[in-house]
Amino acid sequence: MTNINRRYFLLTSLLVLVSVCSTYYITVSTTAQQGTATAPQVGTANTEYQAGATLWMQHAAEYRALAYQAYNLAKMQLDQDFRINRNKKQRRAIVVDADETVIDNSAAQAWGIKYRQPFTSDNWLAWCRREDAKAIPGAVEFLTYAHKRGVRIFYITNRNVGEEETHTINNLKKLGFPDVSDETVMCRSRETGSGKESRRQAVMKKHRVVILMGDNLNDLAEVFEKKSVDDRKKAVDDVIQMFGKKFIVLPNAMYGTWEDALYNYERLTDEQKTAKRNEWLKSYE
Repeated sequence: MTNINRRYFLLTSLLVLVSVCSTYYITVSTTAQQGTATAPQVGTANTEYQAGATLWMQHAAEYRALAYQAYNLAKMQLDQDFRINRNKKQRRAIVVDADETVIDNSAAQAWGIKYRQPFTSDNWLAWCRREDAKAIPGAVEFLTYAHKRGVRIFYITNRNVGEEETHTINNLKKLGFPDVSDETVMCRSRETGSGKESRRQAVMKKHRVVILMGDNLNDLAEVFEKKSVDDRKKAVDDVIQMFGKKFIVLPNAMYGTWEDALYNYERLTDEQKTAKRNEWLKSYE
């Protein structure tokens, strides 16, 4: 081999080696960056206080029993309405909330606790995009039974119109819920706001609502909205005869307006919320 050929061989080998090393570095670096981008980062939000309620919902047989109890009671009330009410002028309807009433988002709550992430619109949208919420025990079975008897089902939820709405419809359909469409899944818009009364009234114009179900009193009637802790209790006492009949409540200790009322519906820091919760605790000393 001549000196020229030897130099050419060495130069070619060196270029090949550099190319292989560069490709390997870029591949490893890109993979590492992607892993970093998708791996949840541990934040600083004070979410540990929600752990007990989330564990209860995910693992307590008592929670499961309460969910079945609510839907068994709803079936009894619906059957009774068919027996005693022969009004055929308006079609029967059942109005249900979505989150923690027919679908279980405790996995999203658990994610926030494990990674100390607060509730944000971006985090919530990321969860909705997964379309991975599970069905509350008894929900699919009861609503399917009602729908087969000719009852319309309306899902009035404060998930937002647009992308959240699309993912919600997909999630409900995947779980086998009946009567799921753009018409029956009624999400929050700028026009409606978070209050559900206008959407309930829209359903009542064409239907006779037999049962309203939710995990939050605001899912049932406007009279419960924006009330203090004591006024919420009084509002419940004022319509005590409605519960177990037209109003059926699902358990949810993870979050809700009950907690917002403790904070007087104010935007508080984690430290201020902790202080408020401690103030509200009733101890024997």
